[in-house]
Amino acid sequence: MSFKILKKVVGIFGFKLIDKNLVKNERVVKENSFFSLNSVLKKFFFYKLIENIIQIGANDGKRFDEINFFIKKFNTKAILIEPIKKNFLELKKNYKNSKNVIFENSAITKKNDIVYLFKVKDSCLNKYGDHIKGLNSFDINHLIKHGVKKKHIIKEKVSTLTFNKLLNKYHLKKLDLLLIDAEGYDGDLVIEFLKLKKFRPIIIFEYIHIKNDKLRKLIFLLKKHKFYFFDINENMICFPAKFKKIKEIINL
Repeated sequence: MSFKILKKVVGIFGFKLIDKNLVKNERVVKENSFFSLNSVLKKFFFYKLIENIIQIGANDGKRFDEINFFIKKFNTKAILIEPIKKNFLELKKNYKNSKNVIFENSAITKKNDIVYLFKVKDSCLNKYGDHIKGLNSFDINHLIKHGVKKKHIIKEKVSTLTFNKLLNKYHLKKLDLLLIDAEGYDGDLVIEFLKLKKFRPIIIFEYIHIKNDKLRKLIFLLKKHKFYFFDINENMICFPAKFKKIKEIINL
């Protein structure tokens, strides 16, 4: 089959063939870019805009983690949420000397329930890149889309909390940053969070795996709630009107 025909066939199913070299080059540029998520977070902390954090999808608190350094350096109050048990235990280990950190072994969803997350078998992780270790999703196709073979996938039962339940459980009175990495579920979580009227923090989430119609709805809601936003490295950085100073701080 020729490349052109294969490209058309793949396109019919909503996918796109991408040159591996292009992906690698983009990754190198993003990792070394002057305007990166890390540089933006650095300014947020330098100007003391962030004192209280919720991180959803904290993984092990180390691998591909943008916030670990800042929480430890500034002794920031943080609730770190990770549903997968093995990752959760590593997360606690990586923050063992951080006194202001709270750990929650749950997934955040619309209902308080018991659900299943799909993940790669521990015995098969060495067959994939390091990023696959943190690839856990409610949707098995999300893993398959990343090149994981179906026979290498298992599901793990996890507890869930709603945002309301989470905030009430820890009596949260202030929130400056909501950081979400939920492998395709990010859009749903931001939409749920915006229903709450109590907090309007800076929100950072990964948008590339959100379906287009949901992303459009989300952008409409962000505008409705008077959020400004921009994108960096596949993440959307959203901040409410009260943080207008951010535009000056990061030279937008």
